[in-house]
Parts: sequence; structure tokens; C-alpha cells
Amino acid sequence: MEITNVSEYEAIAKQKLPKMVFDYYASGAEDQWTLQENRNAFTRILFRPRILIDVSKIDMTTTVLGFKISMPIMIAPTAMQKMAHPEGEYATARAASAAGTIMTLSSWATSSVEEVASTGPGIRFFQLYVYRDRNVVAQLVRRAERAGFKAIALTVDTPILGRREADIKNRFTLPPFLTLKNFEGLDLGKMDKANDSGLASYVAGQIDRTLSWKDVKWLQTITSLPILVKGVLTAEDARIAVQSGAAGIIVSNHGARQLDYVPATISALEEVVKAAEGRIPVFLDGGVRRGTDVFKALALGASGIFIGRPVVFSLAADGEAGVRKVLQMLREEFELTMALSGCRSLKEITRDHIVTDWDHPRIQPRTRALL
Repeated sequence: MEITNVSEYEAIAKQKLPKMVFDYYASGAEDQWTLQENRNAFTRILFRPRILIDVSKIDMTTTVLGFKISMPIMIAPTAMQKMAHPEGEYATARAASAAGTIMTLSSWATSSVEEVASTGPGIRFFQLYVYRDRNVVAQLVRRAERAGFKAIALTVDTPILGRREADIKNRFTLPPFLTLKNFEGLDLGKMDKANDSGLASYVAGQIDRTLSWKDVKWLQTITSLPILVKGVLTAEDARIAVQSGAAGIIVSNHGARQLDYVPATISALEEVVKAAEGRIPVFLDGGVRRGTDVFKALALGASGIFIGRPVVFSLAADGEAGVRKVLQMLREEFELTMALSGCRSLKEITRDHIVTDWDHPRIQPRTRALL
């Protein structure tokens, strides 16, 4: 079957993967309202294309934390990729490198920072969960730094795991032949079976609920790597992130897997961008499935976007080739959107190129009637 868009990989992954694994990747928290809204919110943003502009040359290159990449489309951290494909994070790292973009490795990867570094050159970030044992955290950060990772993406929205009912029903646990490779030598690499979700039990036992803004400062004392704060949804937290010395913000609702009924990330983006006042870059993850989505995020002030589920679904479907194809399809769609909007470079993408339903409340009378 000819794959023509990124979303088609989800159905293939559903056929190929065990139910427990597919549900883990695909599901959101509780009613999954935010999971749907992460996609739906993009549909409420329309284009205002400019015409008769010479778009024979389109430049999609950009710089993230000083690193030049081929396009503003990067790979978000997704855990346990060897559940999707035996090559797991190796395949994703190679695909990202081939596409000239950034891969973020999850703390809960099934390949270690050293193993991913050994796949060859590439710009890689490391996503960090803060464990109760701070020695574990310090050791992990130093290992990532030694392995050539260029930034830490600190996940700040997970003091406790969101209620993911599919995982509870399936009694989700990491398959016995896999380990959380970064923690293997620390006796934290395995996940016990539980009466509900094995991951929820693992998080409850290991992740530090006391995590606070002072820990962003603490991280700066143990590493020279820039720190991205991942999980910001409000202007208030954006301002504190800037004050805390964060190098950047990732507007994220954890793929709608934590608190349900938070806004879609694309809906929260502009508020965060305005609060950051250009002092640090703001990125977005959640719900991006089209090149048009990438353009909309940049028009609302994002410096780039990260994709998660499209990576694991394409990985399940076709390994490294699948991930390469996802990145290529999004790149081509984004280039097309730029050309048809009259934009030749990223800096030419402006707020004037889109109109949203919150710009014109009159186009949403049904929403107002519900208030």
C-alpha cells in the first residue's frame, strides 16, 4: 500500500503491534478529550496565503540552541521504542541524522545514551525524568553529556503518572526481554507487573514528586548543557522558566497523557510565546500530523516542533525506513505550505499568514452559547 500521509501509519501499527503495546503508544489520559483536541485545534486555524511571490527557492533551515538543522521538525522523546521495532531507538537516531534534524532520547529508552551515540553522528537531546535518588539523575545527565548529547529536555508535568485507562485494563508492563537501558546498571531497568499499570507503579516508586523550579537551578550546577523545560502550558510558568535560566520552553501536554482537559498545545502556544518575549525560544509538541500543522505552529511563534506518535507508528510499520519517510513527508508538506502561502524562509512566516477562531469570536457562536 502506498503511504501518502503520516496518519496512515497508525492503522498499520495497530495491525502489527500487540494490543498492550499499541494502546500504550496511542492512548491518552482519562476521557482522552485533550488527545482529540490536540488534533482538532489545528483544524480551527486557517491560512491567509499571499500570492504572486517568487517561491522558486524555499529555505527551511533553522538553528536550535545554536545547532543548524535542515527543517524545524524534530523528534520528541518517546519511551521504549524497541516495543515497536527490534531496532528501536537506533533506527530513530539514524533516521533523524539522515534527515539533518534533532532526535530527543527518552530517559525510558530501551537503548542507552551510549548505544544511541554509537549509531553515528547526529544532534541529539536527552529527555530527563527526575528520580528521587538525585545521584541517579546526576549520573545519567553526566553520561548523556559524555555521550555527546547537546541539551537536556526536563519533563516537568509528571510528578505522578496520568490515569491512562488502556494501560490499566491491559496491565501494561515492559516486555520481559526489554529493559529501560539507561537504568540497567542501577537496578532500575525493570518494571514489575502490577494490578493496574506497571508503569504507573514504577513512576510512583521512583519519580520525585517534590520536583520544583529550584531543581532547574540545581540541574545547572551539575551540567553545562542547556536545559529545555518541557511541559509548559501557561504564561505564568513561561515567565518563571525564563527567570530560572531555562534555555528554551517546550509547550507540551505530554501527548495528552497526563492531565485531561488541558488545552491543545497549539491553543496554549501563543500565550507562552508572548510571555517569553523573545528571550528564549519556544517549541511545541502534540498533535502535529501535517506540514500545515508545522506552518501554523511557526506562525503562532514556535521556533520548531517535535513529533512523537508518528515516529513510533512508522517505526512499527517499517523500521528506520518508516521514520525516514515520516520526516520526508512532513518536510515536503511543510515546503508546499510555505510555497502556497508565499513564504520563502522561516522568518517570512508571520501571524498575518493565519486566522484563528479566537481572533474572530463571531465564527464560534456555538462555543459562546456553551459558556
